[in-house]
Amino acid sequence: MSTIIYTIGHSNHSLEHFLSLLRQHEIEVLCDVRSTPASRYTPQFNSGTLEHVLPDHGIAYEFLGKQLGARASDPNCYVGGKVHYGRLAATPAFQEGLAHVERLALVRTAVLMCSEKDPLACHRTILVSRRLAERGLEIQHILEDGRIETHDEAVHRLRDQLDMADDDLFRSPDDIVEDAYRVQGEHIAYAMSQDGWEPAVANEDPE
Repeated sequence: MSTIIYTIGHSNHSLEHFLSLLRQHEIEVLCDVRSTPASRYTPQFNSGTLEHVLPDHGIAYEFLGKQLGARASDPNCYVGGKVHYGRLAATPAFQEGLAHVERLALVRTAVLMCSEKDPLACHRTILVSRRLAERGLEIQHILEDGRIETHDEAVHRLRDQLDMADDDLFRSPDDIVEDAYRVQGEHIAYAMSQDGWEPAVANEDPE
């Protein structure tokens, strides 16, 4: 039986609705994978608030943004001023973060939290979940209404979204999936502007 890791985006949910989603799936520990654990638009999801509120509901809080966040401190992870997910995934810090999540999931029901509502718009899916799935973990994405989208279903939806068909004569199915991850990673990765960090696309909040 595979070890399960959940993911969730806080989006613009009320704190009450967000907590109900965690209770629905019996979450025991929330791993915050935002690089900056604060929200400009939804301050109820600032790390200080979550650290205070979650234990009252039997849920532990862990900040893993330094290991698994979308913005790397290593300059070698950037190409043309934009984060390169392949390079970021190869860093020791990222690998240590994956190993920690894997160990945690063996003993507790854990969820990776970031900001975006749609799993496909977030590095928790395109970067982190991809690598956890490669380690043999089962990934289940919690949607805004509480339904589950498996990681395989998410990848299939991504391929449809990018119009990458199954019957490509020149690429294997694995090559198609690799291309889908690459294209989406380039689309959502953070880029550095003169004013600081900004997402390549208009996400709901910085990761």
